[in-house]
Amino acid sequence: MQSIWTEHIQMPEFPKLDSDIRTKVLIIGGGMTGILCAYFLHQEGADYCLLEQADIGGGTTCGTTAKITVLQGAIYDRLLKKEGMETAALYLKATEQAKKQYRALGHQVDCDMEEKDAYLYARTDRGLLERELTAIERLGHPAEFVEQTKLPFETAGALCCRNQLQFHPLKFMDKLAEGLHIYEQTKVKEMTEYFAVTENGSVAAEKVIVATHFPFLNTRGSYYLKLYQQRAYVVALRNAPDVDGMYMDAVPGGLSFRNAGELLVVGGKSHRTGTAVFRDEKEKKSICGMKAFEQEIRQLYPQTELAAVWAAQDCMSLDGVPYIGRYSAHTPDLFVAAGYNKWGMTGSMIAAQILCDLVQERENEFSHIFSPSRSILKSQLAKNIGSAAKGMLNLWGKKRCSHMGCVLKWNREEQVWECPCHGSRFDKEGEVLDNPAMKRIKNKT
Repeated sequence: MQSIWTEHIQMPEFPKLDSDIRTKVLIIGGGMTGILCAYFLHQEGADYCLLEQADIGGGTTCGTTAKITVLQGAIYDRLLKKEGMETAALYLKATEQAKKQYRALGHQVDCDMEEKDAYLYARTDRGLLERELTAIERLGHPAEFVEQTKLPFETAGALCCRNQLQFHPLKFMDKLAEGLHIYEQTKVKEMTEYFAVTENGSVAAEKVIVATHFPFLNTRGSYYLKLYQQRAYVVALRNAPDVDGMYMDAVPGGLSFRNAGELLVVGGKSHRTGTAVFRDEKEKKSICGMKAFEQEIRQLYPQTELAAVWAAQDCMSLDGVPYIGRYSAHTPDLFVAAGYNKWGMTGSMIAAQILCDLVQERENEFSHIFSPSRSILKSQLAKNIGSAAKGMLNLWGKKRCSHMGCVLKWNREEQVWECPCHGSRFDKEGEVLDNPAMKRIKNKT
């Protein structure tokens, strides 16, 4: 279940931490966010180091569909109505600046970066697209409505933003990581605001950036309430048509499309991790859907050949805006980036720009709209609380998550244990596959 990005690429290797060290800025997590933070700090001559528990780029980053665009679902109409003009305008400006920064870096390295038009389509609800178009135009960004698409089904049209970007994320990371101060195979076992303990050494730091996908420190920030995780599926097809752009459904859970060289990459069918979403009528039970998704895509493209299939996992915030900034209002030197809502590549660049300013005590014009300390009084909060309470108060579960004790669900198709509360995943031997869990689970029945 490897993504196409991991094929035919040899990522650089870095040593394991084997002594106690001191640094001004410690970055925890070697995904795209952590690497970008390290790269920009390195360019400025800052004192920093990065710790990665396994290999850089080996986690969430290698599961991305690697689209960089200001067009991120039907977000601007919602932001204008619920958060106001300032927040919507700054969010759009931040994403546009992130795209420009990727373009500047991508043209310096061989990472298959291409300019492509981005499309937000709807199968039936044309009004949804028209409202989003009005919102984007109100915010001063060029966009247009198109009647026809190159998708394998009828649509009500699509909203188009020209000259967006797609790329190969690991080729990009491979080049950026050269010469950076990175320690791999170095898992943080214990953490305070200024101190990280690993198996063979510790790091004392003045500032700490937590870039671990889902923040793992429970005592600060209440991320176990503010975040939940969704799982989605991706297939790569040979002998499929060129869709000539990047497409995503305006309705959550729909399909996304892009080409990558000779392959067509199709993703979708997202659902909360640990919850079944499809019904297997033959066996009279619910399943988590990778095979069902694959079958659906093969029906859309029956003459194609399957090249790869994998799953991606995304952290979702309460309001659709990432949490980037101080870990909590009471941790002035501890920072975080999380909750990219399926737009991890764009979000990583926004986060790196904001966090590199904050750890060097510079102002950033976007920091307040992404602040993790903003209000959590959103409708999704009640759903998160309900899910957590149901999982923790269940007295019948045989296996419990090492994060906060929620009852785990067995994903028969992928042969893993999954937490429906916060999205941790474990292999059948109990080892952690996806955080926020830090410890393995006991392998008892």
